Amino acid sequence: MKILLAASAASICFATPAFARTSDSDDENSVRFSDIVVTATPDTAQATAAIRRTPGAVAVVPDTAFKNTPVQTIKDILAYVPGVITQPRMGDDARVSIRGSGLSRAYGNRGVTMYIDGIPLNASDGLLDLFEVDPSAYRYVEVFKGANALRYGSNALGGAINLVTPTGSDASPLDARIDVGSFGYVKGQASTGGVSGALDYFATISAQRIDGYRDHSGGDAIRGNINVGYQISPGVQTRFYVYGATTNQHIPGEVNKDQAINAPRSANPIWIIQDQQRNVDSIRIANKTTLHFGKTTVDLSVFYNHRDVDHPIFQYYDFNSNDYGGFVRAVDDRSLGSIRNRLIIGANIQAGTNDTDYFVNLPGAVKGAPTASMMDRSKNVSAYAEDSLYLRPNLAIIAGIQFLHASRHRRDRFLSNGDQSGKKSYDLWSPRFGVLWDVDAEWQVFANVSRSAEVPSYDANIITPAGGVDLRAQRATTYEIGTRGRRGAIGWDLSLYRSVIRGELQCLTTGPFSACSIINAGQTVHQGIEAGLDAAIPLSALVSGDKLTITAAYTYSDFFFDGDPIYGDNELPGVPRHYLRAELLYKHPSGFYAGPNVEWAPGHYYADNANTLTVDPYTLLNLKAGLDVDGRWSAYVEGRNLTNKHYISAVATAGVANAASELFNPGIGRAVFGGVRFRW
Repeated sequence: MKILLAASAASICFATPAFARTSDSDDENSVRFSDIVVTATPDTAQATAAIRRTPGAVAVVPDTAFKNTPVQTIKDILAYVPGVITQPRMGDDARVSIRGSGLSRAYGNRGVTMYIDGIPLNASDGLLDLFEVDPSAYRYVEVFKGANALRYGSNALGGAINLVTPTGSDASPLDARIDVGSFGYVKGQASTGGVSGALDYFATISAQRIDGYRDHSGGDAIRGNINVGYQISPGVQTRFYVYGATTNQHIPGEVNKDQAINAPRSANPIWIIQDQQRNVDSIRIANKTTLHFGKTTVDLSVFYNHRDVDHPIFQYYDFNSNDYGGFVRAVDDRSLGSIRNRLIIGANIQAGTNDTDYFVNLPGAVKGAPTASMMDRSKNVSAYAEDSLYLRPNLAIIAGIQFLHASRHRRDRFLSNGDQSGKKSYDLWSPRFGVLWDVDAEWQVFANVSRSAEVPSYDANIITPAGGVDLRAQRATTYEIGTRGRRGAIGWDLSLYRSVIRGELQCLTTGPFSACSIINAGQTVHQGIEAGLDAAIPLSALVSGDKLTITAAYTYSDFFFDGDPIYGDNELPGVPRHYLRAELLYKHPSGFYAGPNVEWAPGHYYADNANTLTVDPYTLLNLKAGLDVDGRWSAYVEGRNLTNKHYISAVATAGVANAASELFNPGIGRAVFGGVRFRW
């Protein structure tokens, strides 16, 4: 058994606390723990204050960190959050892994719960699709790693990400941008918002298209959302949300390692013959109402999501899904005598159906003979509570617990190959204990021990005929300790964790004509270091008010089997052991900024459980510059992968692989993107 040995602070490369990262030009918005200000708007400051009550690794990424950049995917938002690794596949699709969650997913995402305005974005069976995410539409993004997401009732290994849209109270009457770049990339976006008495509103719409770096990787998307809020009384506010998206994406497919490195722009020829695609139309409607009763705040929400998916791959998938549910969450923050106590209790329900038909995919994405037809139903009911008792004004002990009841039901309508109908349910308890110490106004220390649980999704074939694979829920126990803070111009964020996992859900690729096979691994261990640094160095000797800023995010991932009967103590595949993002920017008081940044993954990592096929290390050099004029006009440009390094960005892992295994997604070559933004 391996044990993580932590190096001294002086020997660790730190990464930025994401909530401390400032705009490339808005230096006045930097955070200091003493006044808890991230930007000039109260919503982000409030989110930062709330998230700092968590005894574990968390982050808030304000829009000033990504909106005045050519933001294209979720990777551009999460790039400087240590512990989060985003591996692009094609278009807007990527694998988002936090602390090794969903490492083996070749499609979709598992192990991370994503919310938009606190409302679940995952399907009711837990699968997450990123095609609905519009990365330039959000006011800020919250990241809760691991069981630190209990605030939202999430209990996934990776935790939760909450995408928060603006409201009329913090939106400009007009905010418009146009971005262009390599490989036929064009995107336009416009938003508006305002307040009229007790009513406020916000609306945004974007449209984009790209030919793609690789053959057969072009796509287009139109996305929009609107929210309208009304202050019914001083203690009651309600808000209605509508989100819509239509996306069309060609899929170039995984290729073998030689092709990925030496012909990275080529697609898998089988994918081209079958014209593999993923086309999604979705609509999401929700309401959230907040009630204030003195020291107690209650949130009530209901939501509905409909998706139509046209998805020719190795088979032709044609399905629609309907997910619906609601939640109630109460926060009570009061003094019990001379002791402060903060209690959070809540309950979530999410249910849904998948109505699916499979057909033979004939050349050119033509439906052939039917091969399967089913109706899947899922339901998840959870209740949770977390109490923070402040033994001293600066010292709190935290205890929490969650109960989850999940059920999956399949009705098979295609019986020529046997009846695959069935039901399965799970009942899971997950406790949590922690401590949070405010050493002073700018320095926190935290520790926690927590359990997490994940139920398999529909595609795991959890309902099987007699003799089939009976998948268990994935369970994990995580130990975490860390600190975050600021001293003068230097801010830091450091977490060390160790997760012992039983029944880790792995999605192992078996070939081009089937989906991955999902299994429960034996005992595995995920442990690592998440470290961050941000600093500002005045250069007043040159020009009054100019400075150099340093931002870095380092993630150390030590993931391995623990005495597995097949794989022994092998490393888990899919992610580099060391991963660094770092940036150096010169900032002039006029609003001009420029500087290089680097993405570095040193050392080989594996593509398979057997540790027979490796993924090569890589270093990407990028350069960006921009100008922000009076907070209204912004212009920005970024060159990415300037050395045109051929590298692998994502791996579809296997049990055992060889040189011919088609597991690899090449990374994008040299590219330039830029844009102009106007606010009024």
